[in-house]
Amino acid sequence: MHSARFLDHFQNPRNVGQLDLPALQVEVSNPACGDILVLYGLLESGVFGEVRYQVRGCTASIAAGSALTELLLRKTPAEAAAISRDDVEAALGGLRNESKHVTALAVDAVKALVAAASQAR
Repeated sequence: MHSARFLDHFQNPRNVGQLDLPALQVEVSNPACGDILVLYGLLESGVFGEVRYQVRGCTASIAAGSALTELLLRKTPAEAAAISRDDVEAALGGLRNESKHVTALAVDAVKALVAAASQAR
């Protein structure tokens, strides 16, 4: 059974779509399951003022992408870098063991986005 927060993020995903330049864009994948997450972030006054995502993957990947965008909003790149797999799982109200791989995909996307932000400066 999925948590109510998980189901809400899956059934009503937040921040789906693309952002145009000058937004940053990164893509990460999980070769084991084939999930792909594209994450967009727009830095405004040193914080991620807008974040969007697109995902090709399982139910858990859709929900995790939605939760991740909410975790990233209004965070500096340094604060975003501190987002952990546990943070993503907690934002979803927990995950089944077979779905925990999505937290690694989410954190990999954050790391890539933070790296892109540091290169853009």
